[in-house]
Amino acid sequence: MSVAIAPPSLASPAQDGPLTRVWRPILGTREGRMGVPLAGVMVILIVVGRFAAPYPPDKIGVAIPGSAPSWEHLLGADGLGRDVLSRFLTGGTSVLVTPLGAVSVSFLLGGALGLLAAYRGGVTDQVVSRLFDLLLTIPPLLTVLVLLASLGRSPLIIILVVGLVFIPWVGRVARGAAQPVVTNDYVHAAVARGESTWWILRREVLPNIAAPLIGAFSLYLTSGIVFVSTLSFLGLGDQPPSSSWGLMVAESRGLILTNPAAALAPALGIAVVSVSFMLIADAVTRHVLRDTGQGRPAR
Repeated sequence: MSVAIAPPSLASPAQDGPLTRVWRPILGTREGRMGVPLAGVMVILIVVGRFAAPYPPDKIGVAIPGSAPSWEHLLGADGLGRDVLSRFLTGGTSVLVTPLGAVSVSFLLGGALGLLAAYRGGVTDQVVSRLFDLLLTIPPLLTVLVLLASLGRSPLIIILVVGLVFIPWVGRVARGAAQPVVTNDYVHAAVARGESTWWILRREVLPNIAAPLIGAFSLYLTSGIVFVSTLSFLGLGDQPPSSSWGLMVAESRGLILTNPAAALAPALGIAVVSVSFMLIADAVTRHVLRDTGQGRPAR
């Protein structure tokens, strides 16, 4: 018990932190060894790809519209004669950044509500749980359609709206993971010391549910990538002349016979990014099922 309530300054400096204890077993799984490098490669491609683009991504008429791949245009041209490779190299940013922002918002809000509900219990838990249940009854796509039609389609609005869709799902994960933790002795000891609610949640509860939350983050990031790409494909996300991969698929679907690379390259990019984070989520799930560390202090 004395170890559980020891102040952070008394912890051994050689002791692994919670994130280290999560990522080490993840990289020890087959899914982790595949997913982490694959995600790293795609992130690097998305970040530095725009600097390697041979042509301006929005320049019309650099090639014959709909032309097949050639040495000058390795992925051919789209229906407006724009270089597909250049658009592919510059179009992945919104596919990753927008879902990352949306899922981060959902974890900040939904995660905080879920932790608070689990810790407080009683009326607070009932109110928050019913709020989550209410939000889950509304079809996600319908929610997004209505809000985007009312608020606009700026990147910030899209991030907030998509984040709202994931809040009840994230909240339920955080609540379920925190419930067995908040009853432990070290949490009661922190209450006895007079620590505030948010201090207890941040220092005593959150580190002990890091593994399931990281797995949930990877899983919902995958769902967010697909969801945001679908919005772009339907014309509700990024607007022309954006080179977003989802929009590229929509604009090039009519070229599937003349230049299939114009649609297949961005579709493959979306698939690879999604699969890489799904593999990471699977690796975290294996770690959680084997040994989540719940019920023991994370220090």
